[in-house]
Amino acid sequence: MGRKEKTTAVILAAGKGTRMKSEHPKVVTKLANKPLIRHVLDHLHQAGVDSYAVVVGYKKEEVIDACKDNPGILFCEQKEQLGTGHAVLVCKDDLKDFEGTILVACGDAPMISSSSFASLIELHQEQGNAATLLSADMKNPKGYGRIIRNTDGSVSKIVEEKDATEEERAVTEVNTGTYCFSSKYLWDGLASVGNQNAQNEYYLPDLVGIFRDKALPMGALKLKNPIESYGINSPEDLEFLSNIIKQGGKQ
Repeated sequence: MGRKEKTTAVILAAGKGTRMKSEHPKVVTKLANKPLIRHVLDHLHQAGVDSYAVVVGYKKEEVIDACKDNPGILFCEQKEQLGTGHAVLVCKDDLKDFEGTILVACGDAPMISSSSFASLIELHQEQGNAATLLSADMKNPKGYGRIIRNTDGSVSKIVEEKDATEEERAVTEVNTGTYCFSSKYLWDGLASVGNQNAQNEYYLPDLVGIFRDKALPMGALKLKNPIESYGINSPEDLEFLSNIIKQGGKQ
């Protein structure tokens, strides 16, 4: 496997993270003495990503300051929190001329390794996909969007838990919120994303259904170590991952 085209990363970092019980943006919370977003940036850098755009919003100055050791980052402001699809869309003007792979990562998911990012990029480019998503098998998938596959194993859609049927909620393969998209299809696809869901938000995962309807090629890479998929939403999550890191990264 090898790289065929350039890769830029869009890192979602605009939220407050109310369950963290902190006045600071969630992504500047420290894990192992380093802000969460710095873990993500460092892993992306080690994976060979060429450039970065960070979506900022709540107390953006703190997030920008946390990224200061990574020069050359583009910052895009999401003034209203209207969902992950909207968050990527605020980068359109800055990235509209970029041609290649656009990797979307969460600023509060510090455990996804550089090798997992690199494998995702390589699979996406080797297969020539419109979208390739990073998934994980979770014993307790509560709260996560589920990956729904067709009988041939291909990805059919991602359904958020709030919108899932009982049968869909029983699925243990979850969406990590990490994707590679082809720049050729991303912006047109986002223009088709609606907000007819329980949260009235524009969900990035809805692109999977839109691409499927257009018969565009899609793939998925399942994490070897599900621990990598854990995002931080509460002080308990932070403590959990701190302990995992002390134990060497395994559960």
